[in-house]
Amino acid sequence: MKIFTSNQIRELDKYTIENEPITSLDLMERASRTLTRAITCLWSATTPVVVFAGPGNNGGDALAVARMLAEQDYLVSVYLFNISDSLSVDCAANKRRLQDCRRVKEFIEVTQEFDPPVLDSSMLVIDGLFGSGLNKPLAGGFASLVKYINSSSAQVASIDVPSGLMTENNNYNVRANIIRATTTLTLQQPKLSFLFAENYPFVGQLRILDIRLSQDGMDKIETPYAIIEESLVRSLLKKRNPFAHKGQMGNALIVAGSYCMAGAAVLATKACLRAGVGKVTIDTPHCNISILQSSVPEAIVRTGTEETIFADPLDTDEYDALGIGPGLGQSEQTAIALISQLRAAQCPTVVDADAINILAKHRAWMQQLPKGIILTPHPKEFDRLEGHSADSFERLSKARNLAARIKGYVILKGHYTAVCMPDGRTLFNATGNAGMATAGSGDVLTGIITGLLAQGYKPQEACFLGVYLHGMAGDLAASELGEESLIASDIIAFLPKVLKRLRE
Repeated sequence: MKIFTSNQIRELDKYTIENEPITSLDLMERASRTLTRAITCLWSATTPVVVFAGPGNNGGDALAVARMLAEQDYLVSVYLFNISDSLSVDCAANKRRLQDCRRVKEFIEVTQEFDPPVLDSSMLVIDGLFGSGLNKPLAGGFASLVKYINSSSAQVASIDVPSGLMTENNNYNVRANIIRATTTLTLQQPKLSFLFAENYPFVGQLRILDIRLSQDGMDKIETPYAIIEESLVRSLLKKRNPFAHKGQMGNALIVAGSYCMAGAAVLATKACLRAGVGKVTIDTPHCNISILQSSVPEAIVRTGTEETIFADPLDTDEYDALGIGPGLGQSEQTAIALISQLRAAQCPTVVDADAINILAKHRAWMQQLPKGIILTPHPKEFDRLEGHSADSFERLSKARNLAARIKGYVILKGHYTAVCMPDGRTLFNATGNAGMATAGSGDVLTGIITGLLAQGYKPQEACFLGVYLHGMAGDLAASELGEESLIASDIIAFLPKVLKRLRE
């Protein structure tokens, strides 16, 4: 599913109008019917409704929804804000239609002074003030209205976008002047800003409504952003040769663990095996041998000369993929061994956790990373690597730039994990849940991706598959165990169910 910018949304609307063909007013009517159906599914006709409509097409949608709700016996009060005496053509048309509707409880057009209605917890506010076209923070009377709505106990349903929130970059926005929606009913596709953690308090529960915009138009419009869909994941899965033996299913190397951090090595190794790889060798300090051999008997264990740290890079000629970093520690000996290992790597490589933290302390080494490398930082690790970001949009922009600069892949982990590619495209993963915010979850992802690479998946394919499988395994685990009780090893335990389901 593509994610369009505000300009591209307008372009898609125009394309639909010209090529369906359909008038803009009829397209607004179709969208409003879809919005109304969603609202009536969530709130009964016993809920008093207060509609706040702005002067643009978002306001036109709100006026049409008000009319349709009134026709279904909802008690609807409508406030249309026309301060500049300048309504969009379709908003003006829906104003006339609403005035002709005898069943609306109250219609007030605000042109100067505004006496706000009392809002309480029994009510639903429909926010149709401003939509995806907003390009500057709200101020003045509209900012005051937003604050008034937010201070009330009423539930709020925002049409398309919570008023005040911009669809991409909110770095310079005034957060106090953004509607805090209970539910956002967005049209056709999610907006980029909905995928950022700091905007969740404004978006609330997100529902994506299909208003049948032109599929041909969506196919033709190029955008760097999209969401990974299950159909893509299914198409990438390789068919397993019934005559295959372990030597043909990939040989992976995991470099992980240090004193008191054997668990990270165990999780990464188990996940790598569960991802379907034929063989896994785990290189870990001597102090972890007994733990690894008893916890993961299927793996081969190798150690270097040091008792408690990784200090001896390995020849990777015999391996098909390398995963390095979980629980590795950040001693200077380990740092030197890490860059030597990365420089010498002859196979696809995944870099995670302490390996990323080491690179953050030795920024010059970034120039020595092999092409096609995969970095899997969480936000704090990324900020150590590329500097503090004011918000998620800025962090994402930096991650996209980094992927292009190193000619590799940056998997920026989060609720909507972003896979940033060297060609500038970014795909977001929609599987996963808050229960996965637990120690070791990232180590599991490293193991999965390493296992996929070892089986011959290209780096891009391994990134898409890895984040999707990881998130879906977390979703299945949470559905059975609950989010609070989910631990990293549960994600590994549910991987087989995910792979089985995707192949059915």
